[in-house]
Amino acid sequence: MNAGTPRPTTTDAERYRESLWIGQILRKETVGGILLLIATVIAVTLANTAAADGYFALRNTYLSLGFGEAVFEISVGKFAADGLLAIFFFLAGLELKREFVAGELRDPRRALVPVAAAFGGAALPAVIFALVNLTQGPEVLRGWAIPLATDIAFALAVLAVVGTSLPIAMRTFLLTLAVVDDLLGITVIAFFYTDDLQPVYLLLAGLALAVFGLIAQKYQELFRLRSTAALVILLPIGIIVWFLMYSSGVHATVAGVLLAFTVPVLASGGEEDGFGGQEGLAEKFEHGLRPISAGFAVPVFAFFSSGVAVGGIDGLVEAVTSPVSIGIVLGLVVGKTVGITLASWLVTRLPGVTLPRGVRWVDVIGLAILSGMGFTVSLLISELSYGQGDPLDDVAKVGILLGSLISAVAASILLGSRNRHYKRRREEEKRDSDGDGIPDAFDDSVPAQP
Repeated sequence: MNAGTPRPTTTDAERYRESLWIGQILRKETVGGILLLIATVIAVTLANTAAADGYFALRNTYLSLGFGEAVFEISVGKFAADGLLAIFFFLAGLELKREFVAGELRDPRRALVPVAAAFGGAALPAVIFALVNLTQGPEVLRGWAIPLATDIAFALAVLAVVGTSLPIAMRTFLLTLAVVDDLLGITVIAFFYTDDLQPVYLLLAGLALAVFGLIAQKYQELFRLRSTAALVILLPIGIIVWFLMYSSGVHATVAGVLLAFTVPVLASGGEEDGFGGQEGLAEKFEHGLRPISAGFAVPVFAFFSSGVAVGGIDGLVEAVTSPVSIGIVLGLVVGKTVGITLASWLVTRLPGVTLPRGVRWVDVIGLAILSGMGFTVSLLISELSYGQGDPLDDVAKVGILLGSLISAVAASILLGSRNRHYKRRREEEKRDSDGDGIPDAFDDSVPAQP
């Protein structure tokens, strides 16, 4: 840094770190989104061809682990939903805690709009589904929460592809909204989709969780510098927490979020990274686990969960016209768009609360439409609502796939046009007609372009 150059302020450094973090997530989630799409296409294809029997047999195959009479059994499909997806929710928990400690959610005024948007985008889709299926009976209404979630991987993947010139504030807004959305989803799962609660196992899970948190906090510098130590010490405890949570009757993915909340975000020592901060243990875990989550855990879950046998054209038409499917599609496409936009507009009526700098209302609408890509968590809630392989589950998954597809296409069109707008504006800001080294936008001697 030159002697005459002012040192960046803390705010500048924090914003730069935030942009780097968002950029890393976008790159990795873009790859994850592509793998997710590939896994989904393969699963749907296998489920509707001659290979269907083999596909469903594999999904229903049981895995056994144990000695003697103490044997733990779980099907491949359930392990993908309860086990592998816990990695995804662990990352979601890390992202949420990081946002609260060092990101957008740290400042209540900056956090209020995306948080309110997440609540609005979760509530209205659930209401729409319930209204559409009001006369279908309690068994169908059990799926009211299916359209409330936003898939981070798919949404960020679409944004990364069509939004190369969009402001970083839009990406941050979407990420914050999606992370809070996932927290709402896992909270709903914990409170509304827990059957046969076992208090003893739940208490033991809490004790094991406390041990995990104490060790992570006390020895975070060791784990931050030596990844092997974390694998040897923390991973077995995390698996124990997962098993106890699974045995308690609470969905095991809740363990992933709770474990993440105990991980320290800010480093307690070490060298500064050059941008005014240090890489904490949470960030270290994110770097190591995100490729596993985006590249393996979530695509494998999608492969075993999105395989729906529609039964030909007639079966597809029947599924698409079912009240369950219609409720999900309307919830994802209309409910998300209106809920997020309306909640954002209402909260900005409060004194001192505004949209993020550089973001316009048309951008919010585009992000709201994109948030209708409810895939991973929606598939999970569908299975919890109706049971994997149940006819209602198959119909619900058709609605999830269709609603997510419509949202992706509509958002791509709108955000693509906004991307071209921001790209043109950036080029205009860099134009230097007279070659004096000063962009025209800052040079009063150059006439304004008509």
